[in-house]
Amino acid sequence: MKRPKIITFICIIGFVTVVCTFPQMFSPEIKKLGSWVPAFYGLLVAAEFIACIGLWHFKQWGALLFLTALFAKLAFYIVTNDMNFGFYFQSVILIIASLILWRHFVKMNPNL
Repeated sequence: MKRPKIITFICIIGFVTVVCTFPQMFSPEIKKLGSWVPAFYGLLVAAEFIACIGLWHFKQWGALLFLTALFAKLAFYIVTNDMNFGFYFQSVILIIASLILWRHFVKMNPNL
């Protein structure tokens, strides 16, 4: 099955988000929050990148991992009390992506 253009757009937005948030792992603000925080944040960024690859290949696991990674990143922002532009941007992306991916989920390939 061919990937819809809207899924391609979500993947591109996801890749741009990963590229923009990757340097934040090494920022002093993240390091001040604790020694475990940069590693956990890096895990979230890596999960979002892997999910974008799965979504690019139109796989169901990619859609599930994408939504899980976005939700976990929102929870991370809430726990660290970092309600800035990134939080609201991720919230909007999560809502829109959930609706779009829910609509196309049954068409996606369930195999790895």
